[in-house]
Amino acid sequence: MNADSDFDHEEIRQALAAATRKLLDSRLPEGHWEGELSSSALSTATAVLALAVLLRNGKERLDRPLLTTCRSLADQGTTWLVGNRNPDGGFGDTVGSPSNLSTTALAWAALTGVGSASRQALDDTRAWLADKAGGLDAEALAAAIAARYGEDRTFSAPILTACALAGVFGPGAGAWRRVPQLPFELAVCPPQWFKWLRLPVVSYALPALIAIGQVRHRFRPTRNPLLRLIRSLARRRSLELLQKIQPASGGYLEAVPLTSFVIMSLAAGGRADHPVVVRGLDFLTATARRDGSWPIDTNLATWVTTQSLASLAVGGGLESRLDVEERRNLRRWLLDQQYHSLHPYTHADPGGWAWTDLPGGVPDADDTAGALLALRHLGGGDAESSQAAGAGVKWLLDLQNTDGGIPTFCRGWGRLPFDRSSPDLTAHALLAWSGWQQDLPPRLRSRLQSARRRGVDYLAASQREDGAWAPLWFGNQAAPGEENPTYGTARVLLALNRLSREPDFPVEGMRGRGIDWLLDGQNSDGGWGGAGGVDSSIEETALAVQALADALEVAPAPGGLTKAPLEVAISKGVGWLVAETHGGRRFQPSPIGLYFSKLWYYERHYPVIFTVAALGRATSAG
Repeated sequence: MNADSDFDHEEIRQALAAATRKLLDSRLPEGHWEGELSSSALSTATAVLALAVLLRNGKERLDRPLLTTCRSLADQGTTWLVGNRNPDGGFGDTVGSPSNLSTTALAWAALTGVGSASRQALDDTRAWLADKAGGLDAEALAAAIAARYGEDRTFSAPILTACALAGVFGPGAGAWRRVPQLPFELAVCPPQWFKWLRLPVVSYALPALIAIGQVRHRFRPTRNPLLRLIRSLARRRSLELLQKIQPASGGYLEAVPLTSFVIMSLAAGGRADHPVVVRGLDFLTATARRDGSWPIDTNLATWVTTQSLASLAVGGGLESRLDVEERRNLRRWLLDQQYHSLHPYTHADPGGWAWTDLPGGVPDADDTAGALLALRHLGGGDAESSQAAGAGVKWLLDLQNTDGGIPTFCRGWGRLPFDRSSPDLTAHALLAWSGWQQDLPPRLRSRLQSARRRGVDYLAASQREDGAWAPLWFGNQAAPGEENPTYGTARVLLALNRLSREPDFPVEGMRGRGIDWLLDGQNSDGGWGGAGGVDSSIEETALAVQALADALEVAPAPGGLTKAPLEVAISKGVGWLVAETHGGRRFQPSPIGLYFSKLWYYERHYPVIFTVAALGRATSAG
């Protein structure tokens, strides 16, 4: 490190050792990582309202023990919500998040629907909403939510449906006037048609499309007699599909909000005893926390495991940190998470990995790339790993969009969020492809080389004029547009640093601009936030330090940049990390994670994982 740093090499090594031990100690007895997502006011609100609707509509259909469970969970969730309001009366996605329109609207609906919240809590929440949305009527709220989500109705329709079901828009069909009708009848069409049907929701939202579309049709059917007949005929078949794609856990995507929207919609539509509802209630019961809250998703076990392995492998240290048996068990666990058949939900081909080891997961690009890299770090020379990697590489190749970028789940139904290309996903795929290209059969290797060129072209086209890249799955609540170009730029630079070693990829120009952007975005305290001038966090500082230290080690002077600015920035960033984490022993997570439809979360493991990678790379680069 820079000689002027207040922290010597030994102090950094001690912090790295402490952080590494903390990361290793957080494994499950089975040897992998599970993680812990933050409790979510949004998830808790949707679960509470789903339970309230069940209690209201299931008295004659559900047995007494189920009703007792619903009442107990709803009461606990209500208590948690009231106790975790922000001082302004609104609600944020996490306990560390500022109030936002979506979560506050859902909390208002839940507290109203359950009927047991204090008047003061309701009055404060109503006042916040009225101020931000310009009113509490359906028209004002619909306009405000539409401004946040635009053409994507994946989350705007469920929010308005929840408000209508809670009774806050008044009685009768008029309450549904501003709730958009989702075309649930299209769900019975062949899946191959979906990308051409231009559905107003993204690919993962079929359960919401069906359930919310049906309840809206029940309370305010269309006046068009032909369309009304088609929708009536499609109800049974779409419900059969809804039941078919429900995972064994009962939770769609292992997500509390999505599952709750399905439960409340079916219950309000006269189907409180439907098997989908009963299994969904089992899921809510299993995922409720002791304090009465729910997380946004059950866990990110596959994701945090692959990211932990990548972090521990920085600097070639995986073999010194995990013994032969531990590495063998992790390899076996990862191989067991790969999908080997057509996914019943998204119809994704075999070969991919999801974010979780639970049955509600869906294969996606980021986790498939992460798993491929983790297998490489774990050795990957055996026949089974090579075969799994070949299937994973092909899965990503088949996912690549015509613009050269990589989307999340599929090649896209349109240009809605999560069905379009993203720089961070593309960079991750490029890293994974680079790790396995020499082990592939000639025909697949040839196809891969072409895909890599197109991926690099996409990164060049998606780089902003200031040199940054914006990611899809991470953001910063205080940054302009709630984006996180620090995360995006750092992740892309890791891929470009790797590609800069190969003469076939002239990436130095955009790599240099990305490095310049990170250098310019460093705060005066030595850390980084989601963008320049945003408060520093452990996660974002660690990401920036790793990317810059990696750049220094791989090729120190892109575009004429001298080593000195990089060394100074890395030294200051490392100093901030060591001080902020109390020498690698204390980690305060920040809500930089973005879940579906701009839902914020933090993950307990993220700051530890990123710090181990940053200090490991800074040590090896120094």
